[in-house]
Amino acid sequence: MKFGKLLDISTVDFSLPHDPKENASILARGKESDEPLSVYIGCTGWSMPEWVGKIYPTGTRNKDFLEAYGKQFNTIELNTTHYRIPTLDLIQRWYTATPADFKFCPKIPQTISHSRNLGLGGEQIPMFCEAVKALEEKLGCCFMQLPPYFGVDRLGKLETFLKAFPSHIPLAIELRHESWFKDVDSSRGLFELLENTNSATVLTDVAGRRDVLHMRLTNGVGMVRFVGNDLHTTDYERMDEWVTRLQEWRDQGLKEVYFFTHEPDNLKAPELADYLVRLLKKEAGIWTRGPEFYASDQGEQMSLF
Repeated sequence: MKFGKLLDISTVDFSLPHDPKENASILARGKESDEPLSVYIGCTGWSMPEWVGKIYPTGTRNKDFLEAYGKQFNTIELNTTHYRIPTLDLIQRWYTATPADFKFCPKIPQTISHSRNLGLGGEQIPMFCEAVKALEEKLGCCFMQLPPYFGVDRLGKLETFLKAFPSHIPLAIELRHESWFKDVDSSRGLFELLENTNSATVLTDVAGRRDVLHMRLTNGVGMVRFVGNDLHTTDYERMDEWVTRLQEWRDQGLKEVYFFTHEPDNLKAPELADYLVRLLKKEAGIWTRGPEFYASDQGEQMSLF
């Protein structure tokens, strides 16, 4: 992810913002259930030959990468759908290659998110929804990444889109234009709209744009896109803070989180995911799973921490 990346992070305040007061009422809706907080942790793709011998068994072939990935992670930020709507045959292959507890989080196609009218009135929205619906119980939460020029002046267009989007397809919205986060008044209408349409927010933790880490939840789903800096010390310090915040959200009633680790070229994303998983597994009331690493000289799985 190039958005918000900085070469010099020495002056960045990476501390997590406080929760907005509205989060308490959103989270309280889940208090009635005794189910644990499910944290789905994954990366941004599975086509990584560099992971063979590290988290994929030695000798794993390209065609088997998704199966190997699914054994190591329980979700995927599915960016391939941003560029083309998958065929039902491809969806079925993805479904078959992954374990029962796996969740796909497809990105809305750019033919929708980057079109002038957000795809309304055309065939793209129903085609996409019909395709991802075939993932059945393995469909996690789709997310729409709106372009950097999509500002608060287009709130009405977003409202029309969300009211037309099929309610049975879970959806989160990622916004990047500075106008959405300029002040409380700028964001109030946005978050009220997302609440009213049962849409989630995407929380993006990246060095160069701390404003997009607004921490506002709008339904019972948390989606975090964590952009690391090549496993810099601050990556781990930030992750420690996230574990504390997830504990707090769990105690207040949150039941589902999708957490995606980004590192340069995706190479070290598994190491960061592994660190998060091992911290969360120490906590009661949290379910998750994550990668096991292979010793390069023995082909046996090992832990980094």
